[in-house]
Amino acid sequence: MRPNVAVEQFLSHQALAIVGVSRSGKKFGNYALRALRTRGYRVYPIHPTADTLEGERCYRHFRDLPEPVTAAVVVVPPVQAVDVIREAADAGVRDVWLQQGAESDVVLAACREAGVEPVAGKCILMFAQPTGPHRVHRWLHDIRRRFGTDTRQ
Repeated sequence: MRPNVAVEQFLSHQALAIVGVSRSGKKFGNYALRALRTRGYRVYPIHPTADTLEGERCYRHFRDLPEPVTAAVVVVPPVQAVDVIREAADAGVRDVWLQQGAESDVVLAACREAGVEPVAGKCILMFAQPTGPHRVHRWLHDIRRRFGTDTRQ
């Protein structure tokens, strides 16, 4: 799938799972959870041991989510992301956003093997109704793409 189509497809989901929200509240996953919620997405954090994060119920597994969710944001290192992709696919997730730092050749291969469509190498907050500095980053991304200096699309 062309990269921009994959981005649009991912953003069309209204319910998202997110893996990589921490108890400290200071990781990018926490920021993404808050930002995506303010932008109207229903976002469900998945964490192996936490009952609540960011004041919201947390789920141990994709299969525990309160509604069918077919898209997930992954904000964990590649060594963990492979298992996340496999579990997500088993639960019906078909689109994943691999936040920078979560992607690798091995993770992308796991996506292909599981039949999951990845978006990789891009910041979710640049594309999901960007605000503040993410809006500027998105503008710069679009300019580079328009003039052919960004090969990542």
